[in-house]
Amino acid sequence: MVKIVVPNWIEDETLARLSAHGDVVTSEGRDPLADDELRAACADASALMAFMTECVDRPFLDACPKLKIIAGALKGFDNLDQRACTDARVLLTYVPNLLTEPTAELAIGLSIALARNMRAGDAHLRSGTFAGWRPNFYGGSLQGATVGIIGGGAVGRETMRLLSGFRGRRIYFDENRLDPTTEKALDAQYAPLDDLTRLSDFIILALPLTDQTKHIVNVSFLAAMKQGAYLVNPARGSLVDEAAVVEALNTGRLAGYAADTFEMEDWHRPDRPRQVHPALLACDQTVLTPHIGSAVSEVRRQIAAEAADEIIAFLSGKRPRHAVNPEVLET
Repeated sequence: MVKIVVPNWIEDETLARLSAHGDVVTSEGRDPLADDELRAACADASALMAFMTECVDRPFLDACPKLKIIAGALKGFDNLDQRACTDARVLLTYVPNLLTEPTAELAIGLSIALARNMRAGDAHLRSGTFAGWRPNFYGGSLQGATVGIIGGGAVGRETMRLLSGFRGRRIYFDENRLDPTTEKALDAQYAPLDDLTRLSDFIILALPLTDQTKHIVNVSFLAAMKQGAYLVNPARGSLVDEAAVVEALNTGRLAGYAADTFEMEDWHRPDRPRQVHPALLACDQTVLTPHIGSAVSEVRRQIAAEAADEIIAFLSGKRPRHAVNPEVLET
């Protein structure tokens, strides 16, 4: 039988389905296979289910010559080298839709938690010094705010839709402007990036990580933001220069920063930091979550199941539904 590698924990029912089509090697616990374990497992494997914890590049593919399909249990696949996969004739698939709603939902939750000082309030309560209501921890609100969304893809649009429940203004920027019908349905206005940066009380990042978007939030971006605005990043860590954010928080230019993703997670960056910026962890004006944008039990079950469907289809001689490089199938 063929060999299938699943380097992270997934539900037993999905493992059982895969096991009907090959010998499955998987992690014993909730930690992923270590890099050396992954390479050893994939050296003679035909299929790999990949997560955010794996970095697939040319050297990896060279070491795993029997791989025929890599099914990403994710939407953003910047940690998987598409060109290298294509050159190696390895099919790459992804899960395009299931992460949209939970990620947008978290973006709204992070915005509220940040503006309402929930981290500082929680710490105060747990310190044992809470003595009842005091005129403390006053913050901002999404109500009446101008919220700028950078990115008009699925997550960006869903974030705009959820924001319609709040009284306020929604503006967005994307290289490809939405059509007028969609803008009207979302009650969102297009704005050039410079205008969005200058006008927004909240800025939510909803775009993929590319060479062009890396550190789109940098010193000059932060300097152009509205004084006392909030920045929320549920997308990709390296969209943001974390050191620049720390400086903006320290000077008061930025009222707060919330993030679910961090630069240290972007494995394909050889210069990535190896930890979350310590000053971010120490700052009271931050709300930080451990990459839980899609961490809804049923959603994660469906994501793994859909990635498994792609592997099973391929091994059964059928065409996977969400191929990133379908040209591999044509030759």
